[in-house]
Amino acid sequence: MKTLKFTIILLLMLCTKTSIAQESEFSLTVMITNIESDKGTIQVGLYDNKGNFLNKTYQSISTKAKTGSVEVIFKNVPKGEYAISLYHDTDNNQKLNTFLSIPTEPYGTSNNAKGRFGPPQWEDAKFSISDKAIVQSIKL
Repeated sequence: MKTLKFTIILLLMLCTKTSIAQESEFSLTVMITNIESDKGTIQVGLYDNKGNFLNKTYQSISTKAKTGSVEVIFKNVPKGEYAISLYHDTDNNQKLNTFLSIPTEPYGTSNNAKGRFGPPQWEDAKFSISDKAIVQSIKL
Protein backbone atom coordinates (compact mmCIF):
# COMPACT_ATOMS: atom_id res chain seq x y z
CA MET A 1 0.00 0.00 0.00
CA LYS A 2 2.84 2.39 0.85
CA THR A 3 4.46 1.61 -2.48
CA LEU A 4 1.24 2.38 -4.34
CA LYS A 5 0.84 5.75 -2.56
CA PHE A 6 4.48 6.59 -3.21
CA THR A 7 4.12 5.70 -6.90
CA ILE A 8 0.98 7.82 -7.29
CA ILE A 9 2.58 10.81 -5.56
CA LEU A 10 5.71 10.46 -7.70
CA LEU A 11 3.66 10.32 -10.91
CA LEU A 12 1.66 13.40 -9.89
CA MET A 13 4.88 15.30 -9.17
CA LEU A 14 6.35 14.33 -12.53
CA CYS A 15 3.19 15.36 -14.39
CA THR A 16 3.11 18.73 -12.62
CA LYS A 17 6.80 19.40 -13.32
CA THR A 18 6.40 18.43 -16.99
CA SER A 19 3.41 20.73 -17.51
CA ILE A 20 5.22 23.65 -15.87
CA ALA A 21 8.27 23.10 -18.06
CA GLN A 22 6.14 22.93 -21.20
CA GLU A 23 4.38 26.19 -20.34
CA SER A 24 7.67 28.10 -20.01
CA GLU A 25 9.41 26.77 -23.13
CA PHE A 26 8.52 27.79 -26.66
CA SER A 27 9.52 27.28 -30.25
CA LEU A 28 11.34 29.93 -32.24
CA THR A 29 10.95 29.79 -36.01
CA VAL A 30 13.54 31.59 -38.12
CA MET A 31 12.63 32.36 -41.73
CA ILE A 32 15.74 33.16 -43.80
CA THR A 33 14.96 34.91 -47.08
CA ASN A 34 16.84 36.33 -50.07
CA ILE A 35 19.15 33.30 -50.37
CA GLU A 36 20.86 33.70 -53.73
CA SER A 37 22.36 30.22 -54.10
CA ASP A 38 21.79 26.63 -53.02
CA LYS A 39 25.52 26.10 -52.46
CA GLY A 40 26.71 25.50 -48.92
CA THR A 41 24.78 25.79 -45.68
CA ILE A 42 22.98 28.37 -43.59
CA GLN A 43 24.52 28.62 -40.10
CA VAL A 44 22.13 30.03 -37.48
CA GLY A 45 23.16 30.99 -33.95
CA LEU A 46 20.82 31.84 -31.09
CA TYR A 47 22.30 34.00 -28.31
CA ASP A 48 20.84 34.38 -24.84
CA ASN A 49 22.69 37.42 -23.48
CA LYS A 50 24.59 40.54 -24.47
CA GLY A 51 27.94 39.21 -23.25
CA ASN A 52 27.81 36.19 -25.57
CA PHE A 53 26.31 37.94 -28.61
CA LEU A 54 28.34 37.09 -31.74
CA ASN A 55 30.82 35.11 -29.61
CA LYS A 56 29.23 32.08 -28.00
CA THR A 57 25.90 30.63 -29.10
CA TYR A 58 23.24 29.37 -26.73
CA GLN A 59 21.97 27.03 -29.49
CA SER A 60 22.87 26.65 -33.13
CA ILE A 61 21.40 25.03 -36.21
CA SER A 62 22.91 24.31 -39.61
CA THR A 63 20.75 23.61 -42.64
CA LYS A 64 21.34 23.13 -46.35
CA ALA A 65 21.02 26.34 -48.34
CA LYS A 66 18.19 26.60 -50.82
CA THR A 67 17.74 29.40 -53.34
CA GLY A 68 14.96 31.65 -52.09
CA SER A 69 14.27 30.82 -48.45
CA VAL A 70 14.68 28.25 -45.70
CA GLU A 71 13.18 27.84 -42.25
CA VAL A 72 14.78 26.53 -39.06
CA ILE A 73 13.10 25.94 -35.71
CA PHE A 74 14.66 26.16 -32.27
CA LYS A 75 12.61 24.06 -29.85
CA ASN A 76 12.21 24.22 -26.09
CA VAL A 77 13.46 27.79 -25.77
CA PRO A 78 12.77 29.25 -22.30
CA LYS A 79 11.29 32.70 -21.75
CA GLY A 80 13.88 35.46 -21.99
CA GLU A 81 15.73 37.84 -24.27
CA TYR A 82 17.54 36.50 -27.32
CA ALA A 83 19.22 37.56 -30.54
CA ILE A 84 20.01 35.66 -33.74
CA SER A 85 22.98 35.88 -36.04
CA LEU A 86 23.26 33.82 -39.22
CA TYR A 87 25.30 33.55 -42.38
CA HIS A 88 25.32 31.67 -45.67
CA ASP A 89 28.44 29.49 -45.55
CA THR A 90 28.78 29.27 -49.33
CA ASP A 91 32.06 27.31 -49.23
CA ASN A 92 31.18 25.03 -46.25
CA ASN A 93 34.28 25.97 -44.27
CA GLN A 94 32.25 26.40 -41.05
CA LYS A 95 33.20 30.07 -40.62
CA LEU A 96 32.07 33.48 -41.84
CA ASN A 97 34.62 34.59 -44.42
CA THR A 98 35.86 38.16 -44.07
CA PHE A 99 38.23 40.58 -45.75
CA LEU A 100 39.63 43.33 -43.53
CA SER A 101 37.05 42.23 -40.90
CA ILE A 102 34.20 42.84 -43.36
CA PRO A 103 32.03 39.75 -44.11
CA THR A 104 32.35 38.45 -47.66
CA GLU A 105 29.51 35.93 -47.28
CA PRO A 106 25.84 36.93 -46.86
CA TYR A 107 24.78 37.38 -43.23
CA GLY A 108 21.92 38.71 -41.14
CA THR A 109 20.68 39.25 -37.60
CA SER A 110 17.34 39.25 -35.82
CA ASN A 111 15.18 42.31 -36.39
CA ASN A 112 17.29 42.70 -39.56
CA ALA A 113 19.60 44.85 -37.40
CA LYS A 114 22.50 46.43 -39.26
CA GLY A 115 25.84 47.47 -37.83
CA ARG A 116 27.28 50.94 -38.24
CA PHE A 117 31.06 50.81 -38.59
CA GLY A 118 31.04 47.33 -37.08
CA PRO A 119 28.76 44.41 -36.27
CA PRO A 120 25.12 44.84 -35.24
CA GLN A 121 24.55 45.58 -31.57
CA TRP A 122 22.68 43.40 -29.07
CA GLU A 123 20.24 46.22 -28.34
CA ASP A 124 19.20 46.37 -32.01
CA ALA A 125 18.98 42.60 -32.52
CA LYS A 126 17.39 41.44 -29.26
CA PHE A 127 13.80 40.25 -28.92
CA SER A 128 11.77 38.65 -26.15
CA ILE A 129 10.12 35.29 -25.82
CA SER A 130 7.50 35.58 -23.11
CA ASP A 131 4.20 33.91 -23.77
CA LYS A 132 3.99 32.35 -27.23
CA ALA A 133 5.91 30.87 -30.12
CA ILE A 134 7.91 33.50 -32.02
CA VAL A 135 8.75 33.90 -35.71
CA GLN A 136 11.76 35.95 -36.80
CA SER A 137 12.18 36.74 -40.51
CA ILE A 138 15.74 37.60 -41.51
CA LYS A 139 16.79 38.80 -44.94
CA LEU A 140 20.29 37.99 -46.16
